[in-house]
Amino acid sequence: MAFGVKKLHLVDETPIQYLETLSRELGIELYIKRDDLTYYGAGGNKLRKLEYLAQEALDQGATMLITVGGAQTNHGRLTAAVAAKLGLKCAIIAIDDYPGEVSANILLDRIMGCDLILKADDGRDENEQFDELCPQIIKEYEEKGEKVYFIPMGGSNEMGALGYYDCAVELDRQAKELGIEDARVIDSVGSIGTYIGLYCGLKNEGSSLRLTGIAISPFGDYKERRIVEYFNQMKSKFGLSIDAAREDFDIEKDYTRGAYNNPCKEVREAIYLMARKEAILLDPCYTGKGFAGLVDMVREGKIKQGEKVIFIHTGGFPGLYTLHHRVEFEKELEDGVRII
Repeated sequence: MAFGVKKLHLVDETPIQYLETLSRELGIELYIKRDDLTYYGAGGNKLRKLEYLAQEALDQGATMLITVGGAQTNHGRLTAAVAAKLGLKCAIIAIDDYPGEVSANILLDRIMGCDLILKADDGRDENEQFDELCPQIIKEYEEKGEKVYFIPMGGSNEMGALGYYDCAVELDRQAKELGIEDARVIDSVGSIGTYIGLYCGLKNEGSSLRLTGIAISPFGDYKERRIVEYFNQMKSKFGLSIDAAREDFDIEKDYTRGAYNNPCKEVREAIYLMARKEAILLDPCYTGKGFAGLVDMVREGKIKQGEKVIFIHTGGFPGLYTLHHRVEFEKELEDGVRII
């Protein structure tokens, strides 16, 4: 519980595992933090953020959680899971096309009783579209008698980031117990909240762990401004004893593969590598893309031979079943299916 702020108990400590085969193959000392192994809604990192956000919703007397994202949002799925656990209603607002089927996270959302509102992207800035659409949808539910608590994309505000401040404290203690307190921590960066929570926790608590973020979508001007703004909001709200400027945030921007959640051969190859060497499933949007970036960094010498690395597994395996990814996997894998 960071800074004495109330939270629900949704997440127990998650393990760090040593990846022996991949360590030998890549020439580094590779560990994985299993934040995919959380309890509810098929698991994932967003539950740490929702411990704080859902507690605040309950404190405000909310009857419904509403959040935003893409059609197959992992954060949305876990918001739906927490709402179901707490007896609240839930809706996800998505600027996205309907994929043509109820599958992957959409299927899990609906199984858990969550509404999904889809609006096709009209080409304007996504934030502008959400700013226009969300008040309309929230008003519709409020007129039906619901008290709505709105959660931003990825749960990425100051309250949500506290979940990864907690994780940073846990990670630092575990690393010391394993004798790897000089390791580099690698996190896939989307809406920035997990990264900022980890950064603030590690730096404010005086950890010797070093944090690198691998952007999984283009990291343009908005995110360049947002990361500094986000840190300053955390510092102001919680009285952090540290300062930071943009150059203090280590974000690798060269491994986005050009877009968010786009099918990429290099990412699928990284998913195969992890699955076939360590029997751990990554997803094609976040962890697969982040791990593909990690492998490239090793090959390019950005991660040195023998370096200790802890990769944060944030979950998201239902993404393997989304239509636009699934068809690419099928093309590559169907030759191993024998019908006799």
